[in-house]
Amino acid sequence: MIDINEILTLLPHKYPFLLVDRVLEFEPAKRIIAIKNVTVNEPFFQGHFPSRPIMPGVIILEAMAQAGGILAFKSFPGMKGSVFFTGIDGARFRKPVTPGDQLRFDVAVVKHRREIWVFEAKAYVEDDVVAEARIMAMLKQE
Repeated sequence: MIDINEILTLLPHKYPFLLVDRVLEFEPAKRIIAIKNVTVNEPFFQGHFPSRPIMPGVIILEAMAQAGGILAFKSFPGMKGSVFFTGIDGARFRKPVTPGDQLRFDVAVVKHRREIWVFEAKAYVEDDVVAEARIMAMLKQE
């Protein structure tokens, strides 16, 4: 539904920190389902860990927040800017994410008031939840 070219217009992130490849489903101001294809070429795998590459949990959290940013910016066309974490609650990491996995992010709006957004986010590999968190973010317009 939303390809990488449109994602690049919605988020300020660029390589190597753009962590959403495609959006599969989108309901304005409600929810988004997006994906990230995890490859061994990701720069963080050089040090985390060289003999057993595992995607860092903080990178998974960042990817879920970026999906939330796409949801927010796409919900209000013409809005441009940056997304900043204001809090992360209940972060849990259930299973390791490794090269070859495809992460699917399911992010839903819990609350939205002005520039403050609260999202419930889950990351899946196939049908398994690999991470989840409640993410609070502030969108600052340019």
